[in-house]
Amino acid sequence: MLSREPHTGLPQRPPTLPPVVRIPAPAGPASPASAASPASAPGPRPAAGAPLPGLERFNTAARTAASAALLSCCGSRRWALRLAAHRPYPDLAALLAAADEAGYDLSSADLDEALAAESSSELHPAAPAAAHTALRAAHAAYEAGFGHAFVICLDGVRADERPDRVLAGIRARLTNDPDEERAVAAEELRRLARARLAGMVADRPGEPDSGRPPQPPRHPPRQPAR
Repeated sequence: MLSREPHTGLPQRPPTLPPVVRIPAPAGPASPASAASPASAPGPRPAAGAPLPGLERFNTAARTAASAALLSCCGSRRWALRLAAHRPYPDLAALLAAADEAGYDLSSADLDEALAAESSSELHPAAPAAAHTALRAAHAAYEAGFGHAFVICLDGVRADERPDRVLAGIRARLTNDPDEERAVAAEELRRLARARLAGMVADRPGEPDSGRPPQPPRHPPRQPAR
């Protein structure tokens, strides 16, 4: 259940955040293997229990760098501050468990902040014009009804299936009442934060995203239409 207690004394959100924040690796000579293949090249996910260099960098990063990386996974400052403060994490499972706990403890204001940081998903520019029109109309209807971007975790969904999944999800969830949809959005946000964290420590950010990672809100959260 989401707590509604106010929280104060939080650090201010950085003025800008890149679409995905990576924690930089320590400087040093590149190995032949790393020099031969770019860091962004796709590759297999690490096996369970395999070392995660990204997790070690996260554990040892400066607090500001760790907080910025966390804010690119979930736009709640209190959530990011809490996870950064509880480092080091022995493994990915411990980090994800802490993220879940912090997500369940978000206050109503924290959830508003996190939802306001999310952005609507977009199609590839080469997609048919009709598809762009349909998705834009669906997003507009959702945002007019609920006051924030549509949030859905698509971890494990093929890239070519994601637009249809997003469109179907919007249409189905438009029938929810505001309280019901808020609970659904909070759960999707928690799942999406988990997936982004897993990608971050595995050096594969952005893989499970329904659209774009959190961005600093330019305007106060919109109020749902009455």
